Amino acid sequence: MPKVLIVEDDDSMATALRDGFQYEGYAVALARDGAAGLKMAGDERPDVVILDVMLPRMSGLDVCRQLRKEGSSVPIIMLTARGQEIDKVLGLKLGADDYITKPFGFLELMARVEAVLRRGTIRRAALESYRFGDLELDFKKGEARKSGKPLDLSPREMRLLEYFIEHRGEIVAREALLDAVWGYDTTPMTRTVDMHVAKLRKKIEDPGALEPRYLVTIHRMGYKFTG
Repeated sequence: MPKVLIVEDDDSMATALRDGFQYEGYAVALARDGAAGLKMAGDERPDVVILDVMLPRMSGLDVCRQLRKEGSSVPIIMLTARGQEIDKVLGLKLGADDYITKPFGFLELMARVEAVLRRGTIRRAALESYRFGDLELDFKKGEARKSGKPLDLSPREMRLLEYFIEHRGEIVAREALLDAVWGYDTTPMTRTVDMHVAKLRKKIEDPGALEPRYLVTIHRMGYKFTG
């Protein structure tokens, strides 16, 4: 039975979501403020978090930021009010997997939840090995091959690829890469990331390609892995 953590301070919304997920066969944990939600995310170990942006004690954005800083990869779907475009963008940059705008239908939310859970299953399976294009990656052995021949990738380049694969199809902010791959708690010049991505592209992209195929730059937001 999958477990969902709902972090929502509005009583009617929280009750409706709790009842809906229980009807669909989910175990439900419920927090009414951001601080409690952050604690329950660690204690309850949910499979997915439904996280409102506007919360007492600690905002949903801060909860998302802290979870990712602590290394949690739990899928997060953020609930935003109509017109909170900046919160949607910031939430994705901080590591949220998806967002949905209030008011919404429960069936739409369930579809989003099922989608992020499917992606999470693929991510876990991809940690040991992965193939895309003419590349073969073995993360257990730290080895890579391109067109059947050994490809020289540094440990950091392997970790970069691993992180991109874990978040395939998502926009990954430079700050998230600095935290996950370099272990920086603060944000130094993100040019460090750009330089490493450029070097990695030369090794994995098709020679002579005019535009990157696998590591795509998303203007002013970060990168997306499409392999």
